[in-house]
Amino acid sequence: MREKAEATVLVDDERVRVTRFAFAPGAETGHHVHEHDYVVTPVTDCAMLIEAPDGSSRTVTMAAGEAYRRDKGVEHNVVNDGERPMTFVETELK
Repeated sequence: MREKAEATVLVDDERVRVTRFAFAPGAETGHHVHEHDYVVTPVTDCAMLIEAPDGSSRTVTMAAGEAYRRDKGVEHNVVNDGERPMTFVETELK
């Protein structure tokens, strides 16, 4: 069983929810389904193992300060696949 990433809600109002996720090496979010469109912005360089519900996985690397957007309905588990702690901020658009 993996350690859980630390999720800290920074803003949660009628329009957005902003959450900072901090991962020790090997830590995970746990499988989840996104209920809203969202944007992820890495605070640190991130080496993420993305695990899909069907058991497939892929590795995504992102540099600090980059960003990506996804639509609601995405289902996955995110794991820190690197040797250093990683942090990203997720902004959900309600």
